[in-house]
Amino acid sequence: MSEPSTTGQASAEHPVLVERLGHVMVITINRPDARNAVNEAVCLGVGDALEEADHDDDVRAVVLTGAGDKAFCAGADLKAILRGERIIPEGRELWGLAGYVGHYIGKPTIAAVNGAAIGGGTELALASDLVVAADTASFGLPEVKRGLVAGAGGAFRLAAQLPQRVGLEMLLTGDPISAQRALELHLVNRVVPAADVLETAVELAGRIAANAPLSVQATKRIALGHQGSQRPADAPLWELTTKELARVSGSADAVEGPRAFAEKRAPVWKGR
Repeated sequence: MSEPSTTGQASAEHPVLVERLGHVMVITINRPDARNAVNEAVCLGVGDALEEADHDDDVRAVVLTGAGDKAFCAGADLKAILRGERIIPEGRELWGLAGYVGHYIGKPTIAAVNGAAIGGGTELALASDLVVAADTASFGLPEVKRGLVAGAGGAFRLAAQLPQRVGLEMLLTGDPISAQRALELHLVNRVVPAADVLETAVELAGRIAANAPLSVQATKRIALGHQGSQRPADAPLWELTTKELARVSGSADAVEGPRAFAEKRAPVWKGR
């Protein structure tokens, strides 16, 4: 497995930075020039860091954030996809986008959403146990506007974490919401000034880490229905997501949507 880098080595050579702050592990997606879009290296770095956290008794909580102040995460790196590069590493398929969305660990996870979290960024937040958002953040799953499907857990998690009709409206329109609206809907736990988002998330993680670790982990398993590294309730939803992704991704509309977006024009849907 690849070695996670540390914040002392912040550069473009290190797409994922890992720092220990007491009993808290902070994982930073470090691709600000690409709006922290996820490529294979990000999947490897985040996934490996989560495994390290899960098996290290000294780590009691994990914070995930993005570098810079523009975006938390822009989802999958479309430029890498166009170059024919893998996004999900071979053998890591079950861990999903960023090695995170399907990667169930026993330690509590907190997303420190430092900017726009659209598409895959929202799916990373939905996969987290708690969310602290900057007041400049936004959330949304615009896949239906592109002829695609929110395939990293968003299609079922958003509808489950919001009142169903509110979640469905967001999913079916593809329209984003502000951080303040996300707070009103209880999609996030805190909204703070952008400069304070990481500090607030780490402070919240520290309050969790101050509690008895075995009690915290047992409580998380009970609350979320985890059994070891699995959440059985999610299994059929992942299976359905995979089937629907296969059905939609081969359609003419799935080609038209991204093409129209790139060409800055309205898509012409065929329904096939």
